[in-house]
Amino acid sequence: MTDNSHESVPSRQRKRFPGISSRAYEHPADRSALVALRKLTGFDTVFKALSGLLPERSLRLLFLSDSVRVSDAQFTHLNGMLRDACYILDLEKVPTMYVKQDPQPNAMCIGLDEPIIVVTTGLVELLDEEEMRAVVGHEVGHALSGHSVYRTILLFLTGLAVKVAWIPLGNVAIMAIVTALREWFRKSELSADRAGLLVGQDQQASMRGLMKIAGGNHLHEMNVDAFLAQADEYEKAGDLRDSVLKILNVLPRSHPFTTVRAAELKKWSETRDFQRIMDGHYPRRDGDKDASVTDSFRESASHYADTVRTSKDPLMKLVGDIAGGAGDLGGKLRDKFTGAAGGSGGSTGKGGAPSGDDATDDPKGTWRRPDHPEGGPGTGS
Repeated sequence: MTDNSHESVPSRQRKRFPGISSRAYEHPADRSALVALRKLTGFDTVFKALSGLLPERSLRLLFLSDSVRVSDAQFTHLNGMLRDACYILDLEKVPTMYVKQDPQPNAMCIGLDEPIIVVTTGLVELLDEEEMRAVVGHEVGHALSGHSVYRTILLFLTGLAVKVAWIPLGNVAIMAIVTALREWFRKSELSADRAGLLVGQDQQASMRGLMKIAGGNHLHEMNVDAFLAQADEYEKAGDLRDSVLKILNVLPRSHPFTTVRAAELKKWSETRDFQRIMDGHYPRRDGDKDASVTDSFRESASHYADTVRTSKDPLMKLVGDIAGGAGDLGGKLRDKFTGAAGGSGGSTGKGGAPSGDDATDDPKGTWRRPDHPEGGPGTGS
């Protein structure tokens, strides 16, 4: 295990967040699920009991025997980043980190008893120091939130689904759980992206890292504003057929699409919540036990309602029209599916409120390429 002291000095002056709770940066949907799970009596005990069924011991031995452990003697620059990230987020016990030979740029944080972080050589070779610092912060954010436990469960269930595919309805039941876990985990990736920004405190580096994950080491050919414009175009493009295709495309993924992650992170970095954290005003870890499940679910519901209200996606606009009591829903549905003129959803509901308003609002595990198969030790932080 890596030494737990925090003696490394950041390469530049950055703020530290003593006692910060992961609730400070977690996405509302991620936070509500985690707060509820932490309130379940005996939950940790149940998952510990599963350790004998899960491949965690095997994975630890595999990384120990066939990867390079980060330390003062090996990959010292990564070791410094890891210690620094734990220092910034005040994570007392520094997770063990491994570098695995794999050309795919990936990273992950897994483990039931103790989180371990794995990054691939493809990722190390792709990113510069500040970009990599954001990724390491992303993985440490996973560790602080306790995501590694649920990620390990997801990996196990995904493999189990394949093994029970021959049993009538067996695969359906398992895949229903896997689908729900993937939806949660996609939100947890957004949380970890925020943690990476808190560690690196360099928005441009975070954006560059995501662009490189999408387009490779060709920064001179890419532009942050144009990259973010892709996310906006993706959200509002097409008709209801495209909205359905977006849902189908994202369902098997454990990570949101890269442009979407970049847009979500930029939006969060411009909020009052982010500024308050940077000013030192954030929930503390010692208050986690008193966090209200009801309040967390209320915040999550409010977030989703706001997402529907402000979304430019055709389906979300239609949902907003229905919620607002818009008339001629049959015509709107027909127009949105066919892409006919006038089907853009700019009408006014019965209450007089305009619908479809424009507005603005994470080894495998975290920084994952779009084509990386589910289950492999990669990134996706």
